Amino acid sequence: MAIQNDKVDAVIVGFGWTGAILAQELTEAGLNVLALERGAMRDTPTDAQYPKVVDELEYAVRGKLFQELARETVTIRHGLGDVAVPYRQHGSFLLGNGVGGAGFHWNGMHYRVLPEELRLRSHYEERYGKRFLPAGMTIQDFGVGYDELEPHFDFAEKVFGTSGKAGNLNGHIQPGGNPKEGRRTSEYPTPPLQNSYGALLFEKAAREAGFNPYPAPAANCSQPYTNPYGVRLGPCNFCGFCENFGCYMYSKASPQTTILPVLQRKPNFALRTHAYVTKVNLSRDGKRATGVTYVDAQGREIEQPADLVIVAAFQMHNVRLLLLSGIGKPYDPRSGEGVVGKNYAYQMNGSIDVLLPKGTQLNPFVGTGAGGVALDDLNGDQFDHGPLGFLGGASIRHVRYGGRPIKQAPTVPGVPAWGSAWKAGVADAYQRLLSIGISGSVMAYRDACLDLDPTYRDAHGLPLLRMTFDWHANEYAMLAYMGDRMEEVGHAMQAEQVFRAIRKPGMHYDTRAYQSTHTTGGAIMGSDPATSVVNRYLQSWDVSNVFVMGASAFPQNMGYNPTGLVAALAYWSAKAIREQYLKQPGPLVQA
Repeated sequence: MAIQNDKVDAVIVGFGWTGAILAQELTEAGLNVLALERGAMRDTPTDAQYPKVVDELEYAVRGKLFQELARETVTIRHGLGDVAVPYRQHGSFLLGNGVGGAGFHWNGMHYRVLPEELRLRSHYEERYGKRFLPAGMTIQDFGVGYDELEPHFDFAEKVFGTSGKAGNLNGHIQPGGNPKEGRRTSEYPTPPLQNSYGALLFEKAAREAGFNPYPAPAANCSQPYTNPYGVRLGPCNFCGFCENFGCYMYSKASPQTTILPVLQRKPNFALRTHAYVTKVNLSRDGKRATGVTYVDAQGREIEQPADLVIVAAFQMHNVRLLLLSGIGKPYDPRSGEGVVGKNYAYQMNGSIDVLLPKGTQLNPFVGTGAGGVALDDLNGDQFDHGPLGFLGGASIRHVRYGGRPIKQAPTVPGVPAWGSAWKAGVADAYQRLLSIGISGSVMAYRDACLDLDPTYRDAHGLPLLRMTFDWHANEYAMLAYMGDRMEEVGHAMQAEQVFRAIRKPGMHYDTRAYQSTHTTGGAIMGSDPATSVVNRYLQSWDVSNVFVMGASAFPQNMGYNPTGLVAALAYWSAKAIREQYLKQPGPLVQA
């Protein structure tokens, strides 16, 4: 028999970025809010304490802040006819765990979105014609436009203390910023971070090659800053310990450094950790959520009644919870019917690695999570795809993350992986090897999807989420083109050698090497319940008092990091809940 808790106005499943944003917004509206986090309590003073936190072996190699895959993971297969196997070691993507989620150990890259990406299918069909889209490609419009989201992008940047330089201020192109970006109403809250020597070299070469480089927007504060909630952040000191680590300088934006201190003082907010939500409970007719069921740290099953359920876990966990709860029709890739699990997408990344002349001193240990130089000339549809025969693009940048001894000591291709030759290779390349990162979009396809695995289960006996995914011809062509163009930039640096790390057709998706944690889709948003899980306000079409946050709403993936769009959509959804739903509960969009 499950333990019955007292009812709350709203229960939030997961406490990462979107959970923190919705908790702040709903408590401000006067609701009693309970957040349930499956992992442990994490905070900057306790879990990012210097010098303990700058331990590469503990955090980056052993993954202290990551999800325990022995208790829950995903299974992965390339094709619909294959047998999926469990993801046993963190490689391709790094699943967060605990308060803050992946937002505690992320790098801080804080992009918005190119306006055309929000209406991608309509845009491509209007510019190139419907026949330009390959068979089996299932991209969709988001159902919300850039101008509608702009105030929420702006506010999220102010909450995060994002550093950068505006390129399009109220329709006027600004020198030094990104001329390709959508219109913004105000400048970044803090100036750009200082560039490393490598970023300066990349910027010069990119400009000489005809591109428009700009300071990469970083949720790493460049100076002392107080956000709209009154929380203070400190300036980044370029320690080189961002990804996989909490920030001991209070410089990198996280739920802990921007929102949690305010929430913790509120009497109408509670955060419960080690609370593993197993399902959203529904009324007998299945049209309304009555709360959630979770398992606590002692293994007790607990029912938590609530009037409003906010699903705010990581993208994959959101989709799995909907499937376990019976919310929405599961997607069938063979028939094309159903919606939950549809349009899973990842990113297709690559790099051009540049060996600079001997004597170059890049000082790679001077690093930051997101600060560097980027360009968008080849992103989205900022260039003519017509003669190229593919869709999509890439966000391209040079960011120096650090120079740590275990995982940030690269060598050039051909150097052995051990022994004296490896040591000599590290010594030779450490100060003069520079990487141009290519973060490529991935379109959605009929055969790329998520469902419940028929074989494997988690520690609670529940089916694991199964991923079916592999690369497609469109993405191979996109990445090859990006590699060709960035080789031009590499050679413009007076390089001794330029190396191409670009996937070729026939190379399957490989989970062993890290690429990004930018997984999207499965609970996509849209304007039609026949093709989407949630409406334009992230409200479930089927259960109107359930809202689903995060990158699970993306109908396809883009070249940018998703966090900026995830945060803006969370604030957009919260505004609709506060101003519309709470006044008249029910569907905000009529099907």
